[in-house]
Amino acid sequence: MKTESKVIYNCEQQLKSKGSPVIIVAAVHEAEAVANACAEKNIIVSGICDSEKRKSEKPFNGLKVYHTPDLPKNFPQARFIIASQHVQECADQLIDLGYNEFYSPLELLKDYDVNKYKHRISSTYMRSRLDVCKKSHEYYFDDSKTYMRSLDVMITTKCSLKCRNCSNLMQYYTDPKNTSLEKINSALDVLHKNVDYISEFRVIGGEPLMNKDWANVVNSISAKNSDAKIFIYTNATISPKEEHLESLQGKNVNFTITDYGNLSRNIDKMTERLNKYNITFDRQLADDWIDCSNIKHHKRSSEELKEVFKQCCVKYIYTLLHGKLYRCPFIANAANLNAIPDNPANYVNLLTNSDNIRQQIRRLVKVAKFFPACDFCDGRPYDPSSKLGYDGRGMIAAGEQVSNPIPFKEYK
Repeated sequence: MKTESKVIYNCEQQLKSKGSPVIIVAAVHEAEAVANACAEKNIIVSGICDSEKRKSEKPFNGLKVYHTPDLPKNFPQARFIIASQHVQECADQLIDLGYNEFYSPLELLKDYDVNKYKHRISSTYMRSRLDVCKKSHEYYFDDSKTYMRSLDVMITTKCSLKCRNCSNLMQYYTDPKNTSLEKINSALDVLHKNVDYISEFRVIGGEPLMNKDWANVVNSISAKNSDAKIFIYTNATISPKEEHLESLQGKNVNFTITDYGNLSRNIDKMTERLNKYNITFDRQLADDWIDCSNIKHHKRSSEELKEVFKQCCVKYIYTLLHGKLYRCPFIANAANLNAIPDNPANYVNLLTNSDNIRQQIRRLVKVAKFFPACDFCDGRPYDPSSKLGYDGRGMIAAGEQVSNPIPFKEYK
């Protein structure tokens, strides 16, 4: 029977001492800083592990990357530094593989100087990622608090692309809509009163720049959450107006740009303007996607649903859509489309007159082991090659377009 792991806060002295090999968990941006900090402290790192098999195909920051399920073949025993923001989830996966020694990087990163190194991403963007990572680890050690690492603020279901396999289900919308600034602010006010801390706000769509109020939404979030990080996720089909970018200067605002090649027709204009106004951005080529956009009633058992939820890589991507809080963007949009039966167990209605909103949010964040809507999802695991908790087709090409919305069964 699996028991909850206690990740250790202090790590420097323990990891300097002789013992099992030291492995950094997750080949994410933050892992580069953790590896640098280990080198500064004379901690020898033997490699990085990651649940995505494709990441093991090439080194990361000069370190070999191991596919996590294969670790026991290479390291019968090991000590792990969790660079991921999903602290307990990483520890649980490693416990299942027989490991029991886990450390937070908080002590290593305490005095880390981002400007000392040339990272794979800009110094400003790395600083934002590390701030979120450190908050996630700090709140891991305080279970009394209700904490959200990330909140997707979905301001529109309109999109300038129509990707056949969009994991957020935009390809199914026949009448996409913006959410009003008033409704977004009202819902965020409720969250502000009932959640202890949200590290990052991800402003998304669809394509968020299709909502003409997008900059007002961002500025409103910034005004009420001055130390939180804000990331705007865009496909670079629309270049933001200069007056909008000017209003964001000096704030914790970052653009995350997915480059779809010719489809991202305004990407050069966008990056030029972001540079002009000194707004941080990260530009990444569209990689292969995990096939997870099919909406189908699987009729799984409770145990099977727990496995789907356990393996899911987006179960901490809390999503706000039209005043309701969901655990992930699939549930949010499937419910909004009426592609699944309406079930209050799938969400918290933040705009209802309820006296137990805080308890409802805490249940959604900390208690639930799966949601009824999970039975309509193929699953979205870190490693689709294993088929554990997954019924999709594996890795697929990103950005394939359709000319018309895809039909689906609608529940009245």
